[in-house]
Amino acid sequence: MRPRNLDEFVGQEHFLGEGKLLRRLLQADRLGSVIFYGPPGSGKTALAHVIAQHTHCAFRQLNAVAAGIKEVREILDEARAELADTGKRTILFVDELHRFNRAQQDVLLPDVEEGRIILIGATTQNPFFAINSPLLSRSQIFTFQPLTREQIKVVVERALADPERGLGKKQIRVAPEALDFLAEICDGDARRALSALEVGVLSADKEPIEFTLAVAQDSIQRKVMDFDPTGDAHYDMASAFIKSMRGSDPDASIYWLARMLESGEDPRFIARRVVICASEDVGNADPQALVVAAAALQAVEFVGLPECQLPLAQAVTYIATAPKSNAATAAIGKAREDVRSGRTLEVPKHLRDASYKGAKKFGHGEGYKYSHDYEGGHVEQEYLPEVRRYYEPVDRGYEAEIKRRMEDLRGSKEKNK
Repeated sequence: MRPRNLDEFVGQEHFLGEGKLLRRLLQADRLGSVIFYGPPGSGKTALAHVIAQHTHCAFRQLNAVAAGIKEVREILDEARAELADTGKRTILFVDELHRFNRAQQDVLLPDVEEGRIILIGATTQNPFFAINSPLLSRSQIFTFQPLTREQIKVVVERALADPERGLGKKQIRVAPEALDFLAEICDGDARRALSALEVGVLSADKEPIEFTLAVAQDSIQRKVMDFDPTGDAHYDMASAFIKSMRGSDPDASIYWLARMLESGEDPRFIARRVVICASEDVGNADPQALVVAAAALQAVEFVGLPECQLPLAQAVTYIATAPKSNAATAAIGKAREDVRSGRTLEVPKHLRDASYKGAKKFGHGEGYKYSHDYEGGHVEQEYLPEVRRYYEPVDRGYEAEIKRRMEDLRGSKEKNK
């Protein structure tokens, strides 16, 4: 059911719809080298074949997993000969382009730069990380989105109706809930939806074929989550997870926790992010958050999966619903910046270590006031040689009480001046 022309192509309207960039480039026959970046089953390979038909160029295809420099050079030589003999350029479609190493990618550069070939590179990895900068700078990037539920339904219904390339010659009754299920479970991957449809229909022993919800469920594998511990999905999900806890949304936080666990993320990585968030975003607005997070980290080490999902869920929901303050985070940031860029402050003599023999000769510790000897356990004295303000508590949670206490202490200090 691969589309044969632009009108049959489903999805990616943001760059292929009427008046959009890629369609305009094709209509004007001004297509240069491009990188197609997006998830599996979103149409990268299909669109490359459609473009080859539309532009009437010679078309060659390589899979970067199996091809080496020798195969690349042979195709480039053939493309130069084709251009010299017929004036026809060659579209070189390289699937899984991110699998080419730096040397293999560099081989393509001269011919891409001179326009002897039109490179279409398909990748599921972020091209800014996976593709060499010189090759990237000579290509336009088009980002593919997973197909929507309605677009998946369009693809499936076409396959059911097409008698030549699809299943149109068979008598099939598809339950609406089965179609809805496929559109949902395939995660925007048209290839998965069509494969499940094919399995369900061709495994039936008689016509008319009843493609029910139960048949659809039996025809598709359990979801395999997109996950690479060094790739975009890893960092994007971790970012969404932290930002959801910071944003006080426990439902979103739990969802991203579940996504990471289902994808095979290391629960210790998750627990460390939870501990960081407890201090960075909750801080002293609820000091108990760090205690809960640290306990969850310890539980992860003790019990492992699957049971450690429970303390993780407890910690995540606690932190998401806790009052928020980044005052402690801001304080250490400002203080470290002062240490790096400002004049180094000397330790006042009365605060210096006086425990060793001879310290008195230097005047170390002389005049130090022991706080517990004074009423309320507090006494005014100099702790920095000049006034600095780093920690500014907010009016939320327990930090509001800290703020009131600090204002009282600072007020008494001003009085005693």
